[in-house]
Amino acid sequence: MTRVAGLIRQRNLIDAELAACIGRPALQGHLGEWIAAQVFGIELEQHATAKGIDGRFADGRTVNVKWYLKREGLLDLCQEGPDLYLVLTGPKAAAASSRGTTRPMAVDAVHLFDAEEVLADLRSRGRKVGTASSVRAVLWDAAEIYPRRHPTFEVTDEQRAMLALLGS
Repeated sequence: MTRVAGLIRQRNLIDAELAACIGRPALQGHLGEWIAAQVFGIELEQHATAKGIDGRFADGRTVNVKWYLKREGLLDLCQEGPDLYLVLTGPKAAAASSRGTTRPMAVDAVHLFDAEEVLADLRSRGRKVGTASSVRAVLWDAAEIYPRRHPTFEVTDEQRAMLALLGS
């Protein structure tokens, strides 16, 4: 208990420093949104409670940002929400028990999903739309904009360098 209490105190100090940098509590969701805003120039919503939309790209398209510490093929979706889902992911992993594992905060890949396309695919296969929707691997691969190059969404060398700072 003493060791865990000491580690929690250390974590609280780090979380306080992160919160001072991003202006919100140092939770995974807030950190992911802040990272996405810094890297991709997303203008975040003023209130973190905006339903389904975290911000807008410069071209006006709305975006919901997710940061999953492992890429397990699951995506939290809204029935009605953003134009796009920008998903930062850690290493690829099978959805399994978390016992005995860790989830380090890392960005190994970035995916940009067209919301309508993902919802249409799920509905056409009779799949659930909502929390932990199972998105086919082919859609994850097609949506990857980093580290792979994407034909319709260019990630600049500067953006790549920023994302590389967060890799595993």
